[in-house]
Amino acid sequence: MSASGVLSFTQQGWEQVLAKVKRAVVYLDSACAESLHWGCGSTRLLEAVGGPDCHLRDFEPDAVGGGAKQPKAVFVLSCLLKGRTVEILRDIICRSHFQYCVVVTAVSHAVHLTANHVPAAAAAEMEGQQPVFEQLEEKLCEWMGNMNYTAEVFHVPLLLAPVAPHFALTPAFASLFPLLPQDVHLLNSTRPDKRKLGSLGDVDATALTPELLLQIRCLVSGLSSLCEHLGVREECFAVGSLSRVIAADLANFAPAKNRKKTAAGRASVVFMDRTLDLTGAVGHHGDNLVEKIISALPQLPGHTNDVMVNMIELTALQTEEENCNVVAPGCLAQSNDTTAKALWEALLNTKHKEAVMEVRRHLVEAASRENLPIKMSMGRVTPGQLMSYIQLFKNNLKALMNHCGLLQLGLATAQTLKHPQTAKWDNFLAFERLLLQSIGESTMSVVLNQLLPMIKPITQRTNEDYSPEELLILLIYIYSVTGELTVDKDLGEAEEKVKKALAQVFCEESELSPLLQKITGFGIRMMLTSSDWDSSINLTFHKSKIAVDKLFTSLRDIAGARSLMKQFKSVYVPGNHTHQASYKPLLKQVVEEIFHPERPDSIDIEHMSSGLTDLLKTGFSMFMKVSRPHPSDYPVLILFVVGGVTVSEVKMVKDLVASLKPGTQVIVLSTRLLKPFNIPELLFATDRLHPDLGF
Repeated sequence: MSASGVLSFTQQGWEQVLAKVKRAVVYLDSACAESLHWGCGSTRLLEAVGGPDCHLRDFEPDAVGGGAKQPKAVFVLSCLLKGRTVEILRDIICRSHFQYCVVVTAVSHAVHLTANHVPAAAAAEMEGQQPVFEQLEEKLCEWMGNMNYTAEVFHVPLLLAPVAPHFALTPAFASLFPLLPQDVHLLNSTRPDKRKLGSLGDVDATALTPELLLQIRCLVSGLSSLCEHLGVREECFAVGSLSRVIAADLANFAPAKNRKKTAAGRASVVFMDRTLDLTGAVGHHGDNLVEKIISALPQLPGHTNDVMVNMIELTALQTEEENCNVVAPGCLAQSNDTTAKALWEALLNTKHKEAVMEVRRHLVEAASRENLPIKMSMGRVTPGQLMSYIQLFKNNLKALMNHCGLLQLGLATAQTLKHPQTAKWDNFLAFERLLLQSIGESTMSVVLNQLLPMIKPITQRTNEDYSPEELLILLIYIYSVTGELTVDKDLGEAEEKVKKALAQVFCEESELSPLLQKITGFGIRMMLTSSDWDSSINLTFHKSKIAVDKLFTSLRDIAGARSLMKQFKSVYVPGNHTHQASYKPLLKQVVEEIFHPERPDSIDIEHMSSGLTDLLKTGFSMFMKVSRPHPSDYPVLILFVVGGVTVSEVKMVKDLVASLKPGTQVIVLSTRLLKPFNIPELLFATDRLHPDLGF
């Protein structure tokens, strides 16, 4: 099996799509566009379409239809072909002149049967048949206006956005996030008294909402296709409650039964809930340039994992803000540029200082190859120095085209180094280190009281002070790293002071950010004169305090997230006379446990049995020595973090596996690439139990 399995899996899928797009109008949804973006690039799709015109369009209700000279359409969709998705398809086709329609879905036909409530036994009998797709093909012809026109509907597992050979993301599942204790209360509200859930430990597939269960099945179907491509039979393991449901569903995924019987290789697939350790997700310990880039630069529209790089410095336009939207932005994904791709992978795998030096080296070498008048300078790399190298390419079109990918990464680096957020990164890191020492020496109430003076209203804040969103990140850090709390009077009083201060700050914001709007339930407050003030849009202290109380319920949930763990109870390592207190990532603990030389049976890394044979093994193991599967048994380890992962964590896992068991191939998968501000958005999302599946 090749080391770039996730890349070849994605590219193989896209080759099937590209074979259909010649001279077609192509509609893509955001998740598929992101898979294309990282897997083979939009250039590859444009080449396959051919012709001078660009015929790529967003799949959305207002999408432009096909004209009289555009008889062919290809729709590439990440979701189920059901409900609202089918309605949008119908509307686009009905206002077009298509005679040939191809619909590609990333969701398998087996999952479509599940979504249409076909019983498992009946679905098994339909093996080789695709009635759902065939019915849609008939509908497509009907909407085109002639049953003799051509329609095709088929499945291609466009699951992944491969960020590196060993690391990929699942854009269609960016919102999938593990459950919190408060979600148990919501699940219980629809269950009879005798079947109430006691805790997250009681959550299984039968307890989840139909929408969440279907979302999990869509993910599992894609992962099964990945395992098929890798040629492995997977043994599934889980750390955390939602991971347990996903792992069990993959272990018992009926359509994969025959595949597993014939698979030549073996792999361990270990799922882990992000909520068990949010410290690493919101912390600033990662000494990685890419983490700082994705935190500082604005998000690329329609994407969850890439950023916009301002390219105006390479044009003749003035650098005023209003000109920034005139020039198309650059990005980090450079799937068709070998040199830029090599630099990108170096940035993922090196520390900040080495990474910026690597960017400088690549720029110097590129300028030298193009015979540009470069002035060498050694020592510390500065944004100005990088910009001076980049601007050498400005008036040389050939050099620009030859090194476009490299220049985008160079500009991303320079813009990040001089961004105010980067200067603040070090402030966060210093405060987090102080917090780690305080947690070991003081109670939680003392730690919260230390935070209190930092909560300042907008009228008293300087650029050095923390915004309300940044305070939320610090609170999540504090509660996650502390773990289970001893609730007493002092803690209650300290929390109440922080709540009141935060509620007041929210009230006094002249404009609520999208995150604060989500938390408080209020839109942007308008700057009005007292005579024009409309009290209906005024966020009162009372309403703000109710929102903050709910916020602290989530923080308590975060603190108790590891309460069901037996072994992985803490991510905090107390200090002693030789070492300062520190944070030990849960991912690191899990990987160390997997490759422990004595191979202990881990209590918290649960093996999910697949069928009767495994259940019998488990039963016999109570009476005789029967070895159960262990995650270190196999040459391939697929580690899937449910809820997002950081670049530093991916590097840590890769390096750790290489040192603990050389020769093991590790693939890290996750729902999204995380930056600190993502976590509050995911935590306070209202659709965790009822994800939008497009119907």
